[in-house]
Amino acid sequence: MRTRSIPVCIILTLVTCGIYGIYWFIMLTEDANALSGRQSPSGGVAFLLNLVTCGIYGIYWAYQMGETLYAAAQQRNVYGASNNNILYLILQIVFQLVGWCLMQNEINKLIVADGGNNGNYGSY
Repeated sequence: MRTRSIPVCIILTLVTCGIYGIYWFIMLTEDANALSGRQSPSGGVAFLLNLVTCGIYGIYWAYQMGETLYAAAQQRNVYGASNNNILYLILQIVFQLVGWCLMQNEINKLIVADGGNNGNYGSY
């Protein structure tokens, strides 16, 4: 698992007209599941459900990401961890890219809290 540069993710999402955003969505889900120890749903399944439901599943997904990241932070005894599920839910409706940035920031913090990135800092 590697940290991802948030500005690079934003730029790649915009330059590729959202194609990198699909990859980023999938990897956000996979990384959060790996950090929390949860297995369902996988990133691919979450993306397909979001696609089939025309984004309605994405609202539920954002809420669950808040729960998942909070659980991962609690497992690591991260000081000041808070459950941002409502914030992620609202941002998924209003401006999902900002929500994804906040999720990625939390994931990056948890990866560093786990003892690093195995030399992959700043990768995307």
